[in-house]
Amino acid sequence: MKVSKYTLFSFLMLVVVAAAYRAIPGRPWGFAPQFAMAIFGGSVIKDKKLAFLLPLLSLLISDVFYEILYINGIFDIKGFYSGMWMNYLLFGALTIVGFFINAEKPISIAKGAVAAPTIFFFASNFVTWLGNGGYSRPKTITGLSQTLIDGIPFYTNSLIATFVFGTVLFGGFYLLGKSALGRQAA
Repeated sequence: MKVSKYTLFSFLMLVVVAAAYRAIPGRPWGFAPQFAMAIFGGSVIKDKKLAFLLPLLSLLISDVFYEILYINGIFDIKGFYSGMWMNYLLFGALTIVGFFINAEKPISIAKGAVAAPTIFFFASNFVTWLGNGGYSRPKTITGLSQTLIDGIPFYTNSLIATFVFGTVLFGGFYLLGKSALGRQAA
């Protein structure tokens, strides 16, 4: 599949802007475009390697930003940490959710926008609980429940962000497609 220079430049700009946005100090936790990018990439990018690359590259660049801000004392969270590989694995898996989204049907997009943050919420909190991360909750059902409760603010922001950024990505894609059809008809 041949990718135009314009399309490639657009995707690279999307990756860099999303990465920079994610690393902004003080933004609400979980309110970032990477979930929407994952389902968008999985849904509309035909080359599946590129579909996976879109959110993962953005995540990597933002983690580099985080690390630079941390090293310079601007941010109190490291960009690179021992369990980060799990986030990359989970974000990669979220791209698969996009494979099942029909980009022309808003209900399909909405289902994906709920599914991706929900899958991430349960999987990441389970792994955090299992690995003694976060608040190191006890290895009991109560401890797991506490870990899930700890993650609710992140989850809520992730849901909202996925709908907001998903609307921008899928809506922009739809409008660009309509615009291209209009030019062909003229």
